[in-house]
Amino acid sequence: ERIHRSNLVFMGVMPLEFPKGQGAASLGLDGTEVFDISLPAELGPGADIKVSARKSDGTAVTFVARCRIDTPVEVEYYRNGGILQTVIRRMLNTEGAAV
Repeated sequence: ERIHRSNLVFMGVMPLEFPKGQGAASLGLDGTEVFDISLPAELGPGADIKVSARKSDGTAVTFVARCRIDTPVEVEYYRNGGILQTVIRRMLNTEGAAV
C-alpha cells in the first residue's frame, strides 16, 4: 500500500483515503461517478479534502477524504505535477542561476 501511494504522488496524482468506517459501498458509489475535489489554499500532508461525486442522474454525494500526501516533499512533487517535473524544474533553476 505504501509503495502504491507514493507512486501515485510521484506521478502527480493525489491519493485519497476514506475515513474509518466509510467507503464506496457505504456512500453508494459504483465507480461511474464524476469526482470533483476542493483543495485547500495551503495543501499540507494529511489534509482533509472535500469530495463531491456526481452520479449520472445528476445527484451528488459529498464526503470528506484524507489526502494521503504524507510529507512536505510529496506536497512539492504533487504541486509540480510529479517527480519528473520537479527534477526538471530544479535543473532549470540551477542552470539559470549558473548563467
